[in-house]
Amino acid sequence: MSTEGRGTTTLSRDERFVEAILQRCAENKGLAARLRRADNPATEYQSWDVLGSLGIDLERDYQRLPFVTVAAAIAKSKAEANGKLALGRAIASCYEEGRESSQAKARLRRLLACDELGEVCRVLRPILTLIDSKVGQPLDFVRLLRQLRNFPFHAQSIKAQWAQEFYGQPAEPIAGGET
Repeated sequence: MSTEGRGTTTLSRDERFVEAILQRCAENKGLAARLRRADNPATEYQSWDVLGSLGIDLERDYQRLPFVTVAAAIAKSKAEANGKLALGRAIASCYEEGRESSQAKARLRRLLACDELGEVCRVLRPILTLIDSKVGQPLDFVRLLRQLRNFPFHAQSIKAQWAQEFYGQPAEPIAGGET
Protein backbone atom coordinates (compact mmCIF):
# COMPACT_ATOMS: atom_id res chain seq x y z
CA MET A 1 0.00 0.00 0.00
CA SER A 2 1.15 3.50 -0.68
CA THR A 3 0.36 6.58 1.31
CA GLU A 4 -0.21 10.02 -0.13
CA GLY A 5 0.60 13.35 1.51
CA ARG A 6 -2.71 13.92 3.29
CA GLY A 7 -2.51 10.73 5.35
CA THR A 8 -4.98 8.83 3.17
CA THR A 9 -4.20 5.33 2.03
CA THR A 10 -4.33 4.55 -1.69
CA LEU A 11 -4.70 0.93 -2.72
CA SER A 12 -3.02 -0.48 -5.81
CA ARG A 13 -5.15 -1.75 -8.69
CA ASP A 14 -4.50 -5.33 -7.56
CA GLU A 15 -5.51 -4.55 -3.96
CA ARG A 16 -8.68 -2.75 -5.12
CA PHE A 17 -9.62 -5.71 -7.33
CA VAL A 18 -9.13 -8.30 -4.59
CA GLU A 19 -11.07 -6.20 -2.08
CA ALA A 20 -13.91 -5.67 -4.57
CA ILE A 21 -14.16 -9.41 -5.34
CA LEU A 22 -14.04 -10.33 -1.63
CA GLN A 23 -16.80 -7.82 -0.87
CA ARG A 24 -19.01 -8.79 -3.81
CA CYS A 25 -18.69 -12.52 -3.04
CA ALA A 26 -19.71 -11.87 0.57
CA GLU A 27 -22.73 -9.81 -0.47
CA ASN A 28 -23.98 -11.77 -3.49
CA LYS A 29 -23.93 -15.59 -3.46
CA GLY A 30 -25.16 -15.81 -7.07
CA LEU A 31 -22.28 -13.68 -8.24
CA ALA A 32 -19.88 -15.80 -6.17
CA ALA A 33 -21.23 -18.92 -7.89
CA ARG A 34 -20.64 -17.36 -11.33
CA LEU A 35 -17.11 -16.39 -10.32
CA ARG A 36 -16.38 -19.94 -9.11
CA ARG A 37 -17.02 -21.07 -12.70
CA ALA A 38 -14.81 -18.35 -14.16
CA ASP A 39 -11.68 -20.49 -14.32
CA ASN A 40 -13.34 -22.81 -16.87
CA PRO A 41 -12.93 -21.40 -20.40
CA ALA A 42 -16.43 -22.66 -21.33
CA THR A 43 -18.11 -20.70 -18.51
CA GLU A 44 -15.64 -17.85 -18.00
CA TYR A 45 -17.97 -15.44 -19.81
CA GLN A 46 -20.27 -15.54 -16.76
CA SER A 47 -17.70 -13.41 -14.90
CA TRP A 48 -17.27 -10.80 -17.59
CA ASP A 49 -19.91 -8.43 -16.20
CA VAL A 50 -18.00 -8.21 -12.92
CA LEU A 51 -14.60 -7.95 -14.59
CA GLY A 52 -15.84 -5.34 -17.05
CA SER A 53 -17.35 -3.25 -14.26
CA LEU A 54 -13.94 -3.30 -12.54
CA GLY A 55 -12.16 -1.97 -15.63
CA ILE A 56 -10.61 -5.21 -16.88
CA ASP A 57 -9.97 -5.38 -20.65
CA LEU A 58 -11.86 -8.53 -21.63
CA GLU A 59 -10.44 -8.70 -25.15
CA ARG A 60 -6.81 -9.17 -24.16
CA ASP A 61 -5.90 -12.55 -22.62
CA TYR A 62 -2.84 -11.15 -20.83
CA GLN A 63 -5.14 -8.64 -19.12
CA ARG A 64 -8.18 -10.86 -18.48
CA LEU A 65 -6.67 -14.23 -17.47
CA PRO A 66 -4.89 -13.12 -14.27
CA PHE A 67 -8.04 -11.42 -12.99
CA VAL A 68 -10.31 -14.35 -13.95
CA THR A 69 -7.98 -16.84 -12.27
CA VAL A 70 -7.73 -14.88 -9.03
CA ALA A 71 -11.45 -14.01 -8.94
CA ALA A 72 -12.35 -17.71 -9.29
CA ALA A 73 -9.84 -18.67 -6.60
CA ILE A 74 -11.28 -16.08 -4.20
CA ALA A 75 -14.85 -17.20 -4.86
CA LYS A 76 -13.96 -20.88 -4.40
CA SER A 77 -12.01 -20.24 -1.21
CA LYS A 78 -14.84 -18.29 0.42
CA ALA A 79 -12.11 -16.14 1.97
CA GLU A 80 -13.25 -13.16 3.99
CA ALA A 81 -10.00 -11.25 3.55
CA ASN A 82 -6.78 -11.36 1.60
CA GLY A 83 -4.38 -13.85 3.14
CA LYS A 84 -0.64 -13.82 3.76
CA LEU A 85 0.25 -17.22 2.29
CA ALA A 86 2.44 -17.14 -0.84
CA LEU A 87 1.71 -19.61 -3.65
CA GLY A 88 4.95 -21.62 -3.35
CA ARG A 89 4.55 -22.02 0.39
CA ALA A 90 0.89 -22.98 -0.07
CA ILE A 91 1.82 -25.77 -2.50
CA ALA A 92 4.29 -27.19 0.04
CA SER A 93 1.66 -26.88 2.80
CA CYS A 94 -0.71 -29.20 0.94
CA TYR A 95 1.35 -32.24 1.90
CA GLU A 96 2.47 -33.66 5.26
CA GLU A 97 6.09 -33.84 4.13
CA GLY A 98 5.91 -30.21 2.96
CA ARG A 99 8.57 -29.26 0.49
CA GLU A 100 10.09 -32.74 0.77
CA SER A 101 6.96 -34.30 -0.76
CA SER A 102 7.50 -35.70 -4.24
CA GLN A 103 3.90 -34.74 -5.13
CA ALA A 104 4.45 -31.15 -4.01
CA LYS A 105 7.70 -30.97 -5.99
CA ALA A 106 5.95 -32.40 -9.06
CA ARG A 107 3.23 -29.73 -8.87
CA LEU A 108 5.81 -27.00 -8.48
CA ARG A 109 7.89 -28.35 -11.39
CA ARG A 110 4.80 -28.43 -13.62
CA LEU A 111 4.06 -24.82 -12.75
CA LEU A 112 7.67 -23.80 -13.34
CA ALA A 113 7.65 -25.50 -16.76
CA CYS A 114 4.98 -23.09 -18.03
CA ASP A 115 6.09 -20.54 -20.59
CA GLU A 116 2.86 -18.71 -21.36
CA LEU A 117 0.28 -16.99 -19.18
CA GLY A 118 -2.60 -19.10 -20.50
CA GLU A 119 -0.72 -22.28 -19.61
CA VAL A 120 0.11 -20.96 -16.12
CA CYS A 121 -3.55 -20.18 -15.47
CA ARG A 122 -4.65 -23.65 -16.71
CA VAL A 123 -2.04 -25.38 -14.53
CA LEU A 124 -2.95 -23.22 -11.54
CA ARG A 125 -6.66 -24.18 -11.55
CA PRO A 126 -6.26 -27.61 -9.91
CA ILE A 127 -3.41 -26.34 -7.71
CA LEU A 128 -5.60 -23.55 -6.32
CA THR A 129 -8.41 -26.05 -5.72
CA LEU A 130 -5.99 -28.33 -3.87
CA ILE A 131 -4.69 -25.44 -1.77
CA ASP A 132 -8.24 -24.44 -0.87
CA SER A 133 -9.10 -27.98 0.25
CA LYS A 134 -5.86 -28.75 2.15
CA VAL A 135 -4.55 -25.50 3.61
CA GLY A 136 -6.35 -23.77 6.45
CA GLN A 137 -5.38 -20.23 5.58
CA PRO A 138 -6.10 -17.99 2.58
CA LEU A 139 -3.59 -17.16 -0.12
CA ASP A 140 -2.13 -13.74 -0.61
CA PHE A 141 -4.39 -13.09 -3.59
CA VAL A 142 -2.95 -9.63 -4.19
CA ARG A 143 0.56 -11.06 -4.51
CA LEU A 144 -0.66 -13.87 -6.79
CA LEU A 145 -2.54 -11.40 -9.01
CA ARG A 146 0.53 -9.18 -9.24
CA GLN A 147 2.68 -12.20 -10.16
CA LEU A 148 0.25 -13.35 -12.84
CA ARG A 149 -0.07 -9.87 -14.32
CA ASN A 150 3.73 -9.61 -14.51
CA PHE A 151 4.26 -13.16 -15.83
CA PRO A 152 4.20 -12.25 -19.56
CA PHE A 153 6.96 -9.70 -18.98
CA HIS A 154 9.05 -11.33 -16.21
CA ALA A 155 8.30 -15.07 -16.43
CA GLN A 156 11.68 -16.26 -15.13
CA SER A 157 11.60 -13.88 -12.19
CA ILE A 158 8.05 -14.90 -11.22
CA LYS A 159 8.93 -18.61 -11.48
CA ALA A 160 12.01 -17.99 -9.31
CA GLN A 161 9.77 -16.34 -6.71
CA TRP A 162 7.46 -19.37 -6.64
CA ALA A 163 10.46 -21.68 -6.22
CA GLN A 164 11.88 -19.50 -3.42
CA GLU A 165 8.50 -19.45 -1.66
CA PHE A 166 8.27 -23.24 -1.96
CA TYR A 167 11.76 -23.99 -0.68
CA GLY A 168 11.45 -21.48 2.16
CA GLN A 169 14.00 -18.93 1.07
CA PRO A 170 13.10 -15.28 1.45
CA ALA A 171 11.21 -14.06 -1.58
CA GLU A 172 12.54 -11.15 -3.60
CA PRO A 173 10.29 -8.22 -4.48
CA ILE A 174 8.02 -8.81 -7.47
CA ALA A 175 9.20 -7.22 -10.69
CA GLY A 176 7.17 -4.08 -11.22
CA GLY A 177 5.82 -3.89 -7.66
CA GLU A 178 6.31 -4.60 -4.00
CA THR A 179 6.00 -8.07 -2.42
